[in-house]
Amino acid sequence: MIDKIKTFVLDTNVILHDSSCIYQFDEHDVVLPMTVLEELDRFKKGGREVNYHSREFTRALDSMSGNKLFNGGVKIGEGLGKVSIKLESPLHEDLRDNFQFSDKTDNRILNVAYHLAAEEKSREVILVTKDVNLRMKAKAVGLVAADYTTDHVKDISELYRGYRYVEDIPGELLDTLYQQHEPLEGEMLSLERSPQPNEFMVLRNGQKSALVTFDKEHDQVRKVEKRSVYGITSRNVQQTFAIHALLNNDIPLVTITGKAGTGKTLLALAAAIESRRYYRQILLARPIVPLSNKDIGYLPGDIQSKVSPYMQPLYDNLAVIRTQFPENSPNHQRIFKMMEEDKLIIEPLAYIRGRSLVRMYMIVDEAQNLTPHEVKTIITRAGEGTKIIFTGDIYQIDHPYLNTYSNGLSNLIAKLHGSSLYAHINLEKGERSQLADLASDLL
Repeated sequence: MIDKIKTFVLDTNVILHDSSCIYQFDEHDVVLPMTVLEELDRFKKGGREVNYHSREFTRALDSMSGNKLFNGGVKIGEGLGKVSIKLESPLHEDLRDNFQFSDKTDNRILNVAYHLAAEEKSREVILVTKDVNLRMKAKAVGLVAADYTTDHVKDISELYRGYRYVEDIPGELLDTLYQQHEPLEGEMLSLERSPQPNEFMVLRNGQKSALVTFDKEHDQVRKVEKRSVYGITSRNVQQTFAIHALLNNDIPLVTITGKAGTGKTLLALAAAIESRRYYRQILLARPIVPLSNKDIGYLPGDIQSKVSPYMQPLYDNLAVIRTQFPENSPNHQRIFKMMEEDKLIIEPLAYIRGRSLVRMYMIVDEAQNLTPHEVKTIITRAGEGTKIIFTGDIYQIDHPYLNTYSNGLSNLIAKLHGSSLYAHINLEKGERSQLADLASDLL
């Protein structure tokens, strides 16, 4: 008979993704191979998110210290199972023909899990890793393997889009919005599903239509005007909604998603410059996804040479905004002046640690390459008067251990929609060029 209590063997990347992971397995037991502790030791120094998780986990484990960690395990908490450290064993004979043991960390972790499964035949042993290759190795030798899914979005197809179309709206209500310029009371629309705070809607009746947003505080539907921001004009309905959210000082948190060429970053940058008088500084940041999972310190040159390729897309978008104006115009020159005076800063996301984010307009580009914990860390740094914009494509992940379901941007959209402090819009139509759209859709 199989024991209902399971044993979960954790890979290092699970801990570096979420230092509180051992508290997420309910009544089941958690086993840490000694190899994992050795790997954590290599990550303990530094200012990156993985270094933080390494230190936090090690401290938590140290608070449970004692010989029981190596002998039977220690109770994790009320209603939770035990955590134990498993010393290495010789490579199991079943694995010798296919796996090396000397310097392969993944194989050492696999070996620990395999030994446990062989010894505890009455209990299911599951190897938990964010490394898809290790999961495949485990399954190849008959081990149960799984991704760490505690912070996964359950159904990406149901992810909040930020807007919807509403048909058969009485014509007189649309006339009220356009001719009398008056908001509508929320109950007047008689919607089957109540709108979310700051949700956008396209109200339609035949040839008539109106763009609106829902003001939860006053229970009113307000008209959204089409407007340009620092020379950039919206080209479709979703971009119009995005500009409205980007310029609304009452909404301190905005997310914009969409495939390449939909205008996510360009609109955010233009709106930031348009709103400059309300903020003491504009900060544009991107996460650096290291090559081959190595830090940028491995790259040649000084620090500017290392980060310049990662930041170039932001400079390119600023160049597009500048070209909307003649070279000798104040609007064209203002961007250079803002950068010279540090009113507009472009830098890697890792470099903002420890900074005070007060009265700042902060844009985090490529946010799909952030973990949920990294997104939370950024938002919790926001001080009074700060507005944070996250942009990204949740289907274009460069991070080796994240995917569409587990990245921080998807997690943020899934959890925060419904808050009056938050707005989201998904841009669907590419506006870069017909060629770019063709490549994005078909290749």
